[in-house]
Amino acid sequence: MLFKPLMAFALAAAACAAWPAPVDNSNWSLPVLREFARANHPSLAAARSQVEAGRAQLVGAGAYPNPEVEFLAGRTRARVPGAAAGAAHGVSVLQRIDNPWQRDARIAAARFGLESREAEARAFENDLLARLDQRYFDTLRRQAELRAALEDLELAATIRSKVAVRVDTGEAPRYELIKADTELLNAQKTAESARLRIAQAKAGLRALVGPALPEDFGVDGSLVGNPVMPDFEFLRDEMLASNPELQRGAAEMRRAERQLELERLRRQPDVALKVAEERDSEIRDTRVGVVVTVPLWDRRKGPVAEAGALLARSRSELAGQELGLLQALEGAYRQYEIARNQVNALETGILREAEAAMKVAEAAYRFGERGILDYLDAQRVFRAARNELIAARYELRLAIIEIERLRAAP
Repeated sequence: MLFKPLMAFALAAAACAAWPAPVDNSNWSLPVLREFARANHPSLAAARSQVEAGRAQLVGAGAYPNPEVEFLAGRTRARVPGAAAGAAHGVSVLQRIDNPWQRDARIAAARFGLESREAEARAFENDLLARLDQRYFDTLRRQAELRAALEDLELAATIRSKVAVRVDTGEAPRYELIKADTELLNAQKTAESARLRIAQAKAGLRALVGPALPEDFGVDGSLVGNPVMPDFEFLRDEMLASNPELQRGAAEMRRAERQLELERLRRQPDVALKVAEERDSEIRDTRVGVVVTVPLWDRRKGPVAEAGALLARSRSELAGQELGLLQALEGAYRQYEIARNQVNALETGILREAEAAMKVAEAAYRFGERGILDYLDAQRVFRAARNELIAARYELRLAIIEIERLRAAP
């Protein structure tokens, strides 16, 4: 009679052994992963190259125009008696004078373009690190789910072995063993799914950190904790002052203003100094003069109108960005408050009550006062509350990550 219960217990123990608890042997904490991504992610390197291109454009905007040198050579032929024939050549040098007002506007436009690229690079890095943080906490969430699933699997195996003994001794009906087998299979399926989700989360995290991160890495950290954020008004003011997307939009608007100013200044005449010398067999002719480009036919109506339209678009985009970011910050802050309340409620009341109810149901089942269904129902309630706590902690972290991304405080 004892052979079947012992065999059932051995099978349950083998099922638990097939799912060993995860070993945390990694030193990849979140700060280390962030620094590793900054140093190795190719997209960040591309963003830095864009900034270097902006610096090069600023250097080009400050460059002075090059002189133009012209050399002509030929021969002179006599057309009247007594005139000398022979070799002739001429040299001229033209130096355009850089309009100081145009130069200032051109350099200012390039400087604001550089500020725009720097802000864009910061925004890209900010978004990348925010997605990295999300993947990091998603990995921690999946690890917590796996640990909970392994605990459920071990408990289901223990219950199955005890139920098998009671069924074989006639103390419990056969359907209790069927129910226990079903619970064990469900626990095995949940544990397998949790392990696959960990692999999926780590793959997403590695894609954001960079290919230099080893494939068999682990993460170090915990979802436990209830960080407190400042009030909404403080976060709003900080976001309006520090958000790189708003800084990029403001820089683009100022660049468009300087570009419009530059296009208007280009309506003015361009001035150049010219020095020329011509020599032939008899005379040497030297001239010094001024070359003026008269804006008679082309009054640059098209470029001025285009620059004005781009300025209007930049202003509208900046206003739209500010409105969208304020709405996103408010939504993230409300999500933070909801998740924080959920975590507090689950940690301080719901989970403890569900655990106490499960222990009471376990004791009642052990003494024959309750059936297996009541005990399993109490377990499901406890597992649901525990999994809800894991999800609420993860949602709290996501809300904080979104707030920090929008806040972007240095």
